[in-house]
Amino acid sequence: MPAPAPDFTTRLARTEAELRAAQHLRYQVFVRELGSDGEMVDHEAELEQDRFDPYFDHLLLIDATRGDDIRDQVVGVYRLLDEDGAAKVGQFYSEDEYDLTVLRRSGRKLLELGRSCLHPDYRGGTGMFHMWQALADYVSERGIEILFGTASFHGTDIDQLAPSLSLLHHRHLAPEDLRVRTQPAAFQPMDLIPEGQLDRPAAMRAVPSLIKGYLRLGGFVGEGAFVDHAFNTTDVCLVLDTRQMSAAQSRIYGRGQ
Repeated sequence: MPAPAPDFTTRLARTEAELRAAQHLRYQVFVRELGSDGEMVDHEAELEQDRFDPYFDHLLLIDATRGDDIRDQVVGVYRLLDEDGAAKVGQFYSEDEYDLTVLRRSGRKLLELGRSCLHPDYRGGTGMFHMWQALADYVSERGIEILFGTASFHGTDIDQLAPSLSLLHHRHLAPEDLRVRTQPAAFQPMDLIPEGQLDRPAAMRAVPSLIKGYLRLGGFVGEGAFVDHAFNTTDVCLVLDTRQMSAAQSRIYGRGQ
């Protein structure tokens, strides 16, 4: 008998149980699947957590057909940090990796996105569309002007990732007024292969779908990558200026908003 179609709802986490459900999904994806770790990861309870969690809003994708336990029902998460939250925690999460001075001095309203993940059963379907619809509503309601955050390639082998990183640098580098840069002590160049030597279709196929989604919306990447050995990832910083989105891209992002 086929499984029932998903019954999706989206909302911000409202209870400790809902936050724990988000952290449990993150554990399944980032720790168990991708091999990451961290000083606050709780392996016994299977929770991926850090000191920033209390300051973020946690956007949940919930499938009510997965039983009565919220821990089973949460199949997608996004965490969102505005400037007020960053002031309370003392920084944006990605400032450990990237110099955000150019964004902070812009005078525009910022929102940091992070820890985006979907349960494996929901990848390639409509789950991410529902998440982005909810994100679009959140952005519109709060007057957000610039979205940013790190997104990851799996693994830390720069030679293997060089074609994709080089393509992003050559074709999708942020303009100077939005060009964040990897912190100097950790700067990993991305212009590793001349553009004329790239197999561009192959390089783009190897770019994670989340990054490609932001590029389709008109997003850019900052200058330089960050090799995160603890998380077993190589990160790029994505920046999306909502003011510059075309009408077609806006329709993709959220009902023409």
